[in-house]
Amino acid sequence: MKQIVPEKSSEKLSKFLQKNSLHKRDFAEMIGVTLSYVYNLIDETVPFSTRGTTLERIAAVMEISPEEFGEYRIPQEPILVDELTEMIKDYLHENKMTVVSFLKAFPRKKRLDMVDVLRGALPVPLDYKELKLIGKTLNMPDEEVYYMWETRFKQVLESSGMNIYQNSGLTDAMLACARRYILSGKN
Repeated sequence: MKQIVPEKSSEKLSKFLQKNSLHKRDFAEMIGVTLSYVYNLIDETVPFSTRGTTLERIAAVMEISPEEFGEYRIPQEPILVDELTEMIKDYLHENKMTVVSFLKAFPRKKRLDMVDVLRGALPVPLDYKELKLIGKTLNMPDEEVYYMWETRFKQVLESSGMNIYQNSGLTDAMLACARRYILSGKN
C-alpha cells in the first residue's frame, strides 16, 4: 500500500507562483514580507511560517483555507464575518476573477490592505474613492458601491459611540445628502 505524503507548504507556494506567473516580489508585497523571505520559504532555508497573520495572508492570495498549511494553528478568538467583505468575495466569484488579478488592480501600497480586508483582518475602507476602485474592478453598479459606503459609514458612527437609531433624523439627513452627491457622479 502506497503512503500519501502531504505536499510541503513550500512546494504548494512555489507551484502557485508558477501557475499564476506571479513574481515573487509582487507576492511578497501582497503578503507584507520581504522578497528574500519569500525566496527563503520556497528554498526551505527558513521553516515555513507559523505566524497566523502571514499564513492567513498567503492563503487569502492563494484562495485557499489557511488550514491547508500544516503549520497553521487555528486562532483562539473568533473571526468576524463582515457582510461587505463577503459581498466583495461574491463579486470576485461572479466575475470569475482571481484574488491575484483583483489585487493587481490596486496600487502596490494598497494591495496588502486589500489582502487583510479579504481575510477579515481589516474592515472595508470608508474612503469612497477606494470603494469606487473596488467597485470598478468588480463591475459593481454604483448603487452597490454606495450601499457599501453607507453601511461602512454607519459602522464607523456606531463604533464611535453614536446611536444611529436615536439620532435617525440626523443620520438620515446626512445620508440623503451624501447619496445625492455620490450618485450624481460629481465625486
